[in-house]
Amino acid sequence: QVQLVESGGGLVQAGGSLRLSCAASGLTFNNYAMGWFRQAPGKEREFVAAIGLSDRMNAYLDSVKDRFSVSRDNAKNMVYLQMNDLKPEDTAVYYCAAVRSFAPVVDRLKYSFWGQGTSVTVSS
Repeated sequence: QVQLVESGGGLVQAGGSLRLSCAASGLTFNNYAMGWFRQAPGKEREFVAAIGLSDRMNAYLDSVKDRFSVSRDNAKNMVYLQMNDLKPEDTAVYYCAAVRSFAPVVDRLKYSFWGQGTSVTVSS
């Protein structure tokens, strides 16, 4: 049974930082590209960042690419999202997801497995 468990969310002031973590189990982690998505109240779930099998293969939403960084630790079955210079518009529930792919995947419909999400609130 595949499980993805996010952690690290919370309340932070604008300009602050958070590091989200996602622990994966029940899958051969180094066969899966990993993605981070977010969903704000009343909005659709949107792509934030993705990483392929290699740390050097990644993709970002334009509005976060200079502030967020995605990474993975294949030895620990973990993926991370470092979020710096947070803005109120980053407030959302953040989800980790997995897709069997070599390269990072932007399309959320292609992802096979999802976590339950972790909430991030950025106050102004």
